[in-house]
Amino acid sequence: MSTLYDSPLGKPTRYPEAYDPALLHAVDRAPQRASLGIGATVPFHGEDRWTVWEAAWLDKDGRPRVGIATFAVPCTSPRLVESKSVKLYVASLNHERIDSVEAVEAMLRRDLSRATGTDVDVQLDPPARWARHARREPAGEAIDDVVPLAFPETPDAALLRSTAGSVDETLVFRGFRSVCPITGQPDHATVRVTYRGPAIDRAALCAYLIGYRRHPGFHEHCVERTFVDVLQRCTPQALCVEARFTRRGGLDINPVRSTDERGVVASGPDFRQ
Repeated sequence: MSTLYDSPLGKPTRYPEAYDPALLHAVDRAPQRASLGIGATVPFHGEDRWTVWEAAWLDKDGRPRVGIATFAVPCTSPRLVESKSVKLYVASLNHERIDSVEAVEAMLRRDLSRATGTDVDVQLDPPARWARHARREPAGEAIDDVVPLAFPETPDAALLRSTAGSVDETLVFRGFRSVCPITGQPDHATVRVTYRGPAIDRAALCAYLIGYRRHPGFHEHCVERTFVDVLQRCTPQALCVEARFTRRGGLDINPVRSTDERGVVASGPDFRQ
């Protein structure tokens, strides 16, 4: 299995002129999870929710058509797909004549499922359905103005702690930043932590999340690391960690990891678009 360092990320690349599903670069999840002490059985449920804002193709008469594609890769998939390869793959459809929106959707579903090794749910919305993609403020209590316990240079799980009592709440942190481990480009996100159990010290959680600012990590790995650290250090009875990353290169990746098999904490608000 190839690695992210074998991918087109961070390398000069020509845009494809013809449909090519081989452009999808799949990477085994196991090595990065091993660094978190995660083996074959993962301690969470969830998925990586993607939005591809620049899907385009030609209809059967040669007229340009555009859409917004969303797909969800289950966290149990053996492989993920690297973001630049997805961008190039989607661009390979630009000059293809395809009969219908449904046909494009089926192609995306087939190719992404083959690349990741599992069934991937895909929805392609033409302009008439774009209103459903309007960005909404995430429900929850913002902790951006909380004075952090510290300003660490790296994410430090030892900072995390819980206090007396039991709560059921959602905390939202809009100042999350990490960097691509290959290109060094910054990735910004809103992180939402929904949990039930001992109250998480908000100053400590802010400090922990600030520690990611120079951390080289991919979206999926940052969310999984946060989930594992909060679960181990704060011992909630239920937990869901979600991140909505800012669009870059015409797409965004929004991982969610949860103790609940539906991918959410039962009492928590929805974070989907």
